[in-house]
Amino acid sequence: MSSESRIRLTLTTSEARRIWLRAQRLDAVAPFGTGPEAVSRAVDHLGYVQIDTINVIERCHHHILWTRIPAYLREHLHQALTVDKTVFEYWTHALSYVPAMDIRFFLAAMKRYRQSPRNWFSSVKQADLRRVLALVRNDGALSIRDIDDEVLIDKEHAWASRKPSKRALQLAFFTGELTVSARRGMVKTYELMDRHFGWDERPRAASERQVLVYLLDRALRSQGLVSLDSICHLDAGRKAHIRRLIEARVRRKALLPVAIAGAGKLEHWVQPEVLDIPPPSAQAMVHLLSPFDPLIIQRKRLRLFFDYGHRFEAYVPKEKRLLGYFALPVLVGDEIIAAIDLKADREKQKLLVQQWTWVGRGSARSHKACVEQGLHRFSQFQFDQRQRVEAAMPPSTTDARSMPL
Repeated sequence: MSSESRIRLTLTTSEARRIWLRAQRLDAVAPFGTGPEAVSRAVDHLGYVQIDTINVIERCHHHILWTRIPAYLREHLHQALTVDKTVFEYWTHALSYVPAMDIRFFLAAMKRYRQSPRNWFSSVKQADLRRVLALVRNDGALSIRDIDDEVLIDKEHAWASRKPSKRALQLAFFTGELTVSARRGMVKTYELMDRHFGWDERPRAASERQVLVYLLDRALRSQGLVSLDSICHLDAGRKAHIRRLIEARVRRKALLPVAIAGAGKLEHWVQPEVLDIPPPSAQAMVHLLSPFDPLIIQRKRLRLFFDYGHRFEAYVPKEKRLLGYFALPVLVGDEIIAAIDLKADREKQKLLVQQWTWVGRGSARSHKACVEQGLHRFSQFQFDQRQRVEAAMPPSTTDARSMPL
């Protein structure tokens, strides 16, 4: 980069946090409004909302949306996906809901799957693929549960299916021949992509350069401050190309290089208008965040901005867990102050606190009451307005700042 571009404004981590929180829309009440349209606006702004199967509490895609849409209903996501068709499912860094307006940026990836399927799909027989496509084409949208005439096979692992058609449906999804037209829980209904969207002709796939611009712009919109790592999360192969785009924008002064205190040599960039940093809110908002929330999922970035290293311990042996099976980071204002391991007792309609861990910035005296109010709101989202949360704090707590990470 030029000598001019190497001159960096230095931001404190507190300033950096406020920029990121503003970009994530976690510093305002109902920033996307209400109703199904709010879901589309939220997904459009964030760029993606991750999907995951874990169901100890509400699934993460509903949780992420509720965090930013207080009046969110699960039916709103169904309408956006199935009726309005303003979002669709595809792979970003993980399976996610993505704005339907962005579909052209994913068509090239679908073509690459058709040309060279991943090893995961090596067992899919062409006959099985042709069969499921013919079923959908002739009989309409279907789920794996609608296919009941197969010769079952042995599972390769615990979460596999004994039906050969399941992997064939998944391959057709990744190649873009099928799309998910509806979802109930984790049961997906597949439809021909062209028929689902009502296309007479498919949109033209974006070029690789257009995809790179899209990834950079998406990160700037939803992250505020960006680094190569944050733009190219689990996509390191594109870093050199993204860097060239950034350098061009720095030369045009459309981006400014900034240094974040404590970041060392890690480079960050920001749009000049974003540097109008909002002051801290007079009344700190409380958010119980999903471990798959966009604010949490990039662990190194989270550690730099919040001095907090989250541990996702669902796959950690019980005796080695520090925060609990499915701990949620608790954001109060611009600080993560605790991690609370929750479990939904759906039979009794109660939200159970398995473990409550202060992480060094909050205290039982100053924050316990406001966090419990957040737990009550989350319980109402889980069940209904009449249910209560059993949120008594355990007698002992842990200082998570000293945890080995």
